[in-house]
Amino acid sequence: MVGLPRRIAHTDEVALVDHLDELRNRLFVALAALGVSFGVTFWRHQDILDLLNRQLPDEVGKPVTLSPAEPFTTAIMVSLYASFIIALPIIFYQVYAFVIPAFSDITARRVWPLLLLVPALFVGGAAFGYVVLLPAAADFLLNFDSENYQTEVRAREWYGFAATTLTAMGLMFEMPAAAALFARIGLLRSSWMRKNRRIAIVLLAVMAALLPTVDPVSLILEMIPLLILYEASIWVAKLVEPDHVEMDEEFEDDEVAGVPA
Repeated sequence: MVGLPRRIAHTDEVALVDHLDELRNRLFVALAALGVSFGVTFWRHQDILDLLNRQLPDEVGKPVTLSPAEPFTTAIMVSLYASFIIALPIIFYQVYAFVIPAFSDITARRVWPLLLLVPALFVGGAAFGYVVLLPAAADFLLNFDSENYQTEVRAREWYGFAATTLTAMGLMFEMPAAAALFARIGLLRSSWMRKNRRIAIVLLAVMAALLPTVDPVSLILEMIPLLILYEASIWVAKLVEPDHVEMDEEFEDDEVAGVPA
């Protein structure tokens, strides 16, 4: 019988079968959260579709469907994307709770803020994509050479385009959290990020160009927050990289021992 996962401490000694049992339970909790959120989003999928339709140019009108099953399958696709965003905090917590026993208690306390930072950054990226990027991309692409075409938007293509764009922006906004994690475990250094800033700018431009929004207006709009996030990632990495953390740990040890800092 599957029960709620038990949080394993760093000092606990557990067998491989116990780790597998915990993994199974945490997967069950994550899937259950995704299932519940999918039920809610499918119930209210009409509101989600209305929100996405608002970002279409006024002259385009509502998206069209070309097959009997397309309205239903499109509703499922949009509901799945929305349910993932809603269930994201629970999913990340299950991942965190499973891997954190491998680290010390001090490291666990320092990694804990990332648990809040990750979903916040994802939602921020999705919100930026919805408010700024999506309407700009739709306006440019649907009005490009509009005098030569009678433009009608297919529902599946538009909602898929919007969902992919918002999800991609949410993931790209995770840059500071990823930098903090890799810097904390010693795989990344802030000095290396500063030294290779020009290379990073080129890579960020390539990443932005690979998004569904292929027009130059969207590319510029994507690059601005990505450059800001890269600079923020340098400072975040500087704060958590091992040299800085070791100094903090020595200070904490001295306080515990009663030695004045």
